[in-house]
Amino acid sequence: MAKRHFVPKADVQYTKADFASDQMVKWCPGCGDHAILSSLLNVFPRVGHKKENICMVSGIGCSSRIPYYVDSYGFHSIHGRACAIATGVKLANPALSVWVNTGDGDSMAIGGNHLIHAVRRNQDFNITIFNNEIYGLTKGQFSPTTKFGQITKTSPFGTIDFPFHPGELVMGAQGSFFARALDNMPMLTTDIMERAAKHDGCSVVEVLQNCMIFNDKTHAAFADRDVREDRTIVLEHGKPMIFGKNRDKGLRFNGRFLEAVTIGENGVTIDDIMVHDETTEDTGIHMTLARMGGDLPVALGVIRNVAKPSYTELFEDQMDEAIGACKYKCVDDLLNSGDTWEI
Repeated sequence: MAKRHFVPKADVQYTKADFASDQMVKWCPGCGDHAILSSLLNVFPRVGHKKENICMVSGIGCSSRIPYYVDSYGFHSIHGRACAIATGVKLANPALSVWVNTGDGDSMAIGGNHLIHAVRRNQDFNITIFNNEIYGLTKGQFSPTTKFGQITKTSPFGTIDFPFHPGELVMGAQGSFFARALDNMPMLTTDIMERAAKHDGCSVVEVLQNCMIFNDKTHAAFADRDVREDRTIVLEHGKPMIFGKNRDKGLRFNGRFLEAVTIGENGVTIDDIMVHDETTEDTGIHMTLARMGGDLPVALGVIRNVAKPSYTELFEDQMDEAIGACKYKCVDDLLNSGDTWEI
């Protein structure tokens, strides 16, 4: 299978400023969306695509204003339909670098099926999920990722919905790339987005983001600066899963499940710590890493990155095969086929 499509590289070296539009950014001061936008603007010069070959697609929500703030082509679609629009854009022009920007409500409520099938098909575009665990634009209703029991505008007695975990959803849909970032770690977010852009297939990056108006500090238990090093782990392919302020904690598989241990205590050594393999096709360990929390640190970084033919590649190969085998080479051939006569 030969990969024929590619996104043209720019003839000049762009800067972050080259991708910032002249539109006023209309997010609340302090919103995590600002940091995500900054990371995106940092990524584009690194990837090096021509500006006219970058297309930002969004649905509805605070996150979905992104196309206005990036100086490239964009499509502000309707609620939940960003992945469907992006599918059409990529198939119509495979030489585009397509970016889907969506919120936890936009992507996993009304857009849930589109997200699942974009991931399942391994559509060749990049999905960034802004996850603040609330509907922010429409003023504080609970979303598919809101914590169980949380009081919101539409759950005054506490929500009784069990929340989605985007990573589990991606794994269940046979996704080839999943990563997680925090809005207050912009350098990590930028690095992750660069990895996503270079992935051949559907990449999903969940950015845990704060909405200080309607769901302030929803990620504070592990994202605040004073606890972050002990409550999160940044995964790196081929390296031991070590975390902690003193870099003395790690994850060990005890034969049944992962557990957090302290190196140097109870005979635990560095050799007992699991090594991260983002490329293994089996989703078991990746699923476990994606759902960690509570007694285990929240996993950040690239969790899953496996090689798999993209939908665009398979579609182009299939079309080439069909065209090569077809006896009709043009419309005239078709019209003049079968029983014909002149009058």
